[in-house]
Amino acid sequence: MTSVDPALTGQTVELLQHLIRNACVNDGAPSSGGEVRNSDLLTDYLDGLELAHYEPFPGRRSVLATLPGSDPTAPTVLLMGHTDVVPVSPDDWREDPFGGELIDGEVWGRGAVDMLNLTASMAVAVRELHRRGRPLKGTLKYLGVADEEAGGTWGADWIVANAWDDVACDYVLTENGGIPAPMPSGTKVVMTVAEKGIGWRRITVRGTPGHGSMPYGADNALLVAAEVVRRLQAYSPTAELGELWRGLVEAMALPDEQRDALLDPGRLRDALAAMDPKLARYCHAMTHTTFSPNVIRGGDKTNIIPDRVELEVDIRTLPGVTSDEVDVMLTEALGDLAGRVEVSPVVKDRPASASPVGTPMWDTLRRRAEAAHPGAEVLPWMIVGGTDAAFFRARGVPSYGAGLFSAQATLQEFQSRFHGHDERVDVASLGLSTQLWLDVAGDLLT
Repeated sequence: MTSVDPALTGQTVELLQHLIRNACVNDGAPSSGGEVRNSDLLTDYLDGLELAHYEPFPGRRSVLATLPGSDPTAPTVLLMGHTDVVPVSPDDWREDPFGGELIDGEVWGRGAVDMLNLTASMAVAVRELHRRGRPLKGTLKYLGVADEEAGGTWGADWIVANAWDDVACDYVLTENGGIPAPMPSGTKVVMTVAEKGIGWRRITVRGTPGHGSMPYGADNALLVAAEVVRRLQAYSPTAELGELWRGLVEAMALPDEQRDALLDPGRLRDALAAMDPKLARYCHAMTHTTFSPNVIRGGDKTNIIPDRVELEVDIRTLPGVTSDEVDVMLTEALGDLAGRVEVSPVVKDRPASASPVGTPMWDTLRRRAEAAHPGAEVLPWMIVGGTDAAFFRARGVPSYGAGLFSAQATLQEFQSRFHGHDERVDVASLGLSTQLWLDVAGDLLT
């Protein structure tokens, strides 16, 4: 079993609480986020290390800390944690989402799972390695980065494009992996090697303004937008079953009939309908390019028929799906309404990405996960959201979603806390993740 230092665990809890309380909420607007608050917090916490800062838009500041290695031939590892969080509906939470309270062994708050927990544990490990003063052969970098929750425009995307030499590395570790998943074939620990791509689109629907008291026959943009939403909800492209999906299905050790159905594109949808809903949502996303209309803007006044409505659609692409193919799918989904709307990107498209297993870093992550969960098997995993790892994979850098978590929450429960109500993480997991970063440095950099 992995042993952890209670003092370092306590430091991680305290730092996480402060990060949560800074409420760096990113709603997608350039002026939101305010990650400068968490950047300043981390700058003070890492005082004495070699630091650099990046602020391409006022308030959207990232911080980089470096522990230089003595051997230029040894690897460089970048620990990357984002400092922003998504918006929240406070009335739907049991606790204050920005209180950062420690309750019954769990830290509550927006970002406790996504991903301020790892951002904090990484900083604690880096400071501890600096405090110990033992020279490393390889170089360790830590990036507390802004704007991950809106595609990285003012964070990793900008830094990789404009300050690559500062963050260049041989491996990246970021969110999210190391989560135990009990399965019929035994406990698996999922470690992320791949993620879906992003193809967010804005759909603009135009109509004709008029008085709300005379709706008969009106060209109401909102009514057309409602039909667009309905068609997107009903649309589902053909399933694509990759090797990571096949590995997951085999790990489930299901009855032959159920296993065969999950591996058959023609029967997959019916097989998913018979599964636990939380697991089915993930399995559907892992096998399909998905379309989720999540934002609508339109209308100015109750008695005015709207002439313009905008929809923003979260589109997540499978490996190999191009930007042009996304637009073809949208045309197919909208049918005869495709000619009535305008489609434009919300953020720059980025393709799905993956990293190889079998690297020295993968071997270290596997061994450390097996030590934390004796008897468990490490399962390569694809996350269906996006992370800043994509920018580094595009540069050829193997990048993994890592961390180590206790068995306190099942994988399904843990995943439901991402962007959900009552987000929280247990203290044991904070200690395990902090120890993982120390162990990675010990294995690869000394």
